[in-house]
Amino acid sequence: VQLQASGGGLVPSGGSLRLSCAASGITLKDYSVGWFRRVPGKERKGVACMGNREVDTDYEDSLAGRFTISRDLAKNMVYLQMDKVKPEDSAVYYCGVSPRTDYSAFFFCARPYIVDSWGKGTLVTVSS
Repeated sequence: VQLQASGGGLVPSGGSLRLSCAASGITLKDYSVGWFRRVPGKERKGVACMGNREVDTDYEDSLAGRFTISRDLAKNMVYLQMDKVKPEDSAVYYCGVSPRTDYSAFFFCARPYIVDSWGKGTLVTVSS
């Protein structure tokens, strides 16, 4: 399994950014997928996750609808659309997957330790 995250960078507060995660060696439709983030000194935390069914999504409570997770099965890609970003959204963002299709998105997002494979992170910095 290989996951390659990209799209991070410097973005002004209130702006938008889209992160991408390219998956190889797996077929995403058979996996639960998620975006997690880590800030210095804190544990990695679930941001947005999607279960085996696309309708099953879960988001960190503080996001208030600003982020959207999606996937393109034809391209084997997962995306995180980040809108109205805030300085507190600054972090290293990681995509992660699990072959456990019985996991709900809520269950998956709440437990980063059950992620089976991680991609390298991509840094997002939001300027105030």
